[in-house]
Amino acid sequence: MKLTYIYHSGFIIEGEHFAIVIDYYKDSTDIPQKGIVHEELLKTRKKLYVLNTHSHHDHFNKKILRWKWEHPEVIYIFSKDILKYRKAKERDAIYIDKSQSYQDNTLYIKAYGSTDLGVSFLIKAEGKVIFHAGDLNNWHWNEESTKEEIEEAETFYSNELNLIASEVKHIDLVMYPIDPRLGKDYIKGAQQFVDTIPTSVFAPMHFGEEYKKASDFAEYAKQKNIRFLDITHKGQSFEF
Repeated sequence: MKLTYIYHSGFIIEGEHFAIVIDYYKDSTDIPQKGIVHEELLKTRKKLYVLNTHSHHDHFNKKILRWKWEHPEVIYIFSKDILKYRKAKERDAIYIDKSQSYQDNTLYIKAYGSTDLGVSFLIKAEGKVIFHAGDLNNWHWNEESTKEEIEEAETFYSNELNLIASEVKHIDLVMYPIDPRLGKDYIKGAQQFVDTIPTSVFAPMHFGEEYKKASDFAEYAKQKNIRFLDITHKGQSFEF
């Protein structure tokens, strides 16, 4: 299978007969109608799944709803908060909330929780187990928060992580936030994730233009015998 980084938390996962776009909000270039999605993905004849973990502007763009006019077979699967906040209409997508799932002859998707808005997605396809965290992370803000706030964030995250770990014993590929805005402990949530759930391949996300900061997780991944995908530019692809 192939993973392609679009931007921020946006990725494309391609199998032999299908493609999945997750958390698209803009293409790999700022030029209208250009980039990896518009110039390549929407021209493919593969069955196309469009997933969005939540309605934050940097994870969801209403323009994706136009893709059904450009591609012959699109299935939209959205977190329910996108409907709740009227970012899309009921007829536009299949909506799932935490603990709910979607399945067809190509793939299986289950929604897990988030420590922010919306959900995270577990995907099973072509024998692979794939996890996109959405905004699931240890959002501790330790340098700004009180002791009580830090403890609350740790507990919230731990509860969500342990729930996933109780049902998922191994992940082939995880896409997970490495957000430098968190300060000195910005890779902590990712460390806790791979410490709890055995993972084969790790792709950083949610880092904006901070590619060098995102790569700081590579050393820890190596210690855990995890393949780290060193993302250096938009539109970059990896086989996994």
